[in-house]
Formats: sequence, C-alpha cells, structure tokens
Amino acid sequence: MKAIDNFLVEATKQYGENATISIDQAQQVLKDIKRAIGIGHIRQAGMVVGNKVKLKTVNVAKTDVAVITKKEVVKEVVEKTVQDNTTVNLVMGSDIQNLVPSPFEGFVSWGHHSTIKQVVKSGMFYPIFVTGLSGNGKTLMIEQVHAELKKELIRVNVTIETDEDDLLGGFRLINGETKFVPGPVIEAMQRGCTLLLDECDLGSNKLMCLQPVLEGKGVYLKKVNKWITPKSGFNVMATANTKGKGSEDGRFIGTNILNEAFLERFAVTIEQPYASNTVEKKIVLGSMKKYMKGAVDEKFATNLVQWSEVIRKTFYDGGVDEVISSRRLDHIVKAFAIFKDKMKSIELCVSRFDTEVKESFIELYTKIDNGIDPLAENKEEEEVKKEIVDDENDF
Repeated sequence: MKAIDNFLVEATKQYGENATISIDQAQQVLKDIKRAIGIGHIRQAGMVVGNKVKLKTVNVAKTDVAVITKKEVVKEVVEKTVQDNTTVNLVMGSDIQNLVPSPFEGFVSWGHHSTIKQVVKSGMFYPIFVTGLSGNGKTLMIEQVHAELKKELIRVNVTIETDEDDLLGGFRLINGETKFVPGPVIEAMQRGCTLLLDECDLGSNKLMCLQPVLEGKGVYLKKVNKWITPKSGFNVMATANTKGKGSEDGRFIGTNILNEAFLERFAVTIEQPYASNTVEKKIVLGSMKKYMKGAVDEKFATNLVQWSEVIRKTFYDGGVDEVISSRRLDHIVKAFAIFKDKMKSIELCVSRFDTEVKESFIELYTKIDNGIDPLAENKEEEEVKKEIVDDENDF
C-alpha cells in the first residue's frame, strides 16, 4: 500500500470519511502510521487547504483495504469494549432544549424570594437548603425565580431509592446499543443551570455521591473515566420539610437523618414559614382570578385566610395535629370554581383529615363565615379564666 493511501485509511478510521482535520491532527496520524511521509506529501496530493486537511476518498482498488466510516469506527469501539472492557462507548448527549420553568399564573413573591433571586442573579456557586412545612411554596418560589430570570432549572425529586446511577448517570440500552447516559446532575453542570434537589430529606446515604458536586469542583464519572467540570452559572438548591434530622412527630414519614458532611456543604439554610395574612390573601385572590376566569369573592378569600390563621395558631400551640397549608387553600379555591359551593369545596378538601379534625375544621369555618372571630373569642375566654383565678386567690 502506498504511504499516502496508508495515511488516508488511518485518518478515515480516526475522523471519518472525507473529514476535514487540522494540520496537527494530520501530523499525529503520520506518526501513527510510521511511514516515510510528511505534510509536504499530503500537500502535493492536494488535500491541504489553508491550515486544514481535507481527506480524500480512499481508492479501495489500490489499497485492498475496506474504507472504514465513522459509524463503523463507533461499532468497532463497542465491540472492543465487549471483548476487553478497556474502551468505553460514546456518551450519549441530551436532546433537551429548554429547561426554563414556565411562569405560574397568580404567583405572589414574598418571604425569601428576593434572597433566592439575588443568589441566582450573582451567577455564583452558592448551595442553598430551603426547609419548611409542606405546602408553603418552597419549590414554587425557586421555580418562579428562575422563570423570572429566564434561567434553566433541573428539578430532581429525591426518594429513598435515588442513587448515583439516577443522579450522575449510567448505561442504558439505546437503539440496541448500550450507551452511558448522563444523569440530571451532569446535565445541570454541563448546561450551567441550577440543580434543584426536591424533598432531599427523603434520600439515603447514597446522596453522598454529590459531595464533590456540592463543593463546586466537578465530579469524576467512574463508569466512563471522565472528569466533568461545571460550567459557569451552575448551582445546587435543595428543599426539605425537615432540616435533615428526621421527623420526630411522624408528620413527614420517610424523611431521614442526612449525613452531617452533606448538610455542611450547603452554604445557607433558609427557613420558609407560611405567608402572612396579607400575602396569603393575595395568593388566594390570585387563585380565584386564575380558576374563576377573573372573578373573585373577596369575603370568601378573607374568611379562608382567617380560618387558616386560626388553625395554624392552634397547631403551633399544640392544640391540633393538622394544619391548613397555602396549597390546600389553593385546592379549595379550585374546588369552588368547579362546584360553586363554598362548604362543599371546604368539606372535600379537608376530608383527608380524620373525622374529628375534619368536623372541627368545618365548624370553625362556619363560625368565621357567620362573623365570629375565634381568636377574639378565645381571648375573652382566657380573660374570664384569669379573672376567676384572681378572685379565688383573693379568698
């Protein structure tokens, strides 16, 4: 075989048929074939164009060697992998286009919204852990900050089964071929977007595979022997109902005690409470506008907010084991838009609680709807009790 044909065969193996390669790449191919030929010979063959080399089609009749296309090269790599496990199949890239969250109609920014927004706008790697009771808008707040800033966000819902293969990636069967598919963590790192670990306190010690990721340094993919460096703008946020110490009262069954080293890698912890009455009323009115085609019931919104406030105060004081979340108020408004019946909507949405709690919640709303202020009523009862105690002490 002529030296120039030998060069073409080897270059085609490495870069594909009729590929355009650099002078440096061509010189490396020349070293590989170990023939007495240089760039000058390639130039004489008419393949050098400027500072590039345009490979010609190999003349099979002259070389007696079959032309190996780029597709066949990949097949050869796969076969070699099966035989000696020394070469890894090509990593399959993601075809996801746009990961910017959609704007949520009726969203009201409040609480730590501005804090999250400042961190995202900074573009710095600054992991944040957001904790709070269920249904108070932790995840929605993070999503809407990214929607507002048009920043991509990848949300991963963590469970006890979530492991390294789910997060970093693993081998999958794609069109009859086994390929390594990057997980959501790698996708977020390579895109320079935010990774949201939702309900991360449901995870196990397998989340420890994220330690280097939470340091912002990158991660080594052991399965394919490849180091992934995060693109600028990458960050990690997590939401949880606990602070990673488990749930003592059993309200959040399934939550686990997270490793201290894992928690320590989050720069700040944000405690998300329920919204104030003023903010919550805006949220309820926004839900009404969305579900009721612009119509609102001001009195119903006020009563719902007052109702949830009384229940939450009782919950914090230990008088009841259940609470009405902002999400449940949204459910009630949606039910009202469907059934046009306030009491039916409330009853349907509190039926998830046991009978005693359900009946007490419905009775409480009935009082509020009739103009009775339970908080003022309780205050009067406390004052009467205090007077009785004072009178007894006088004797």
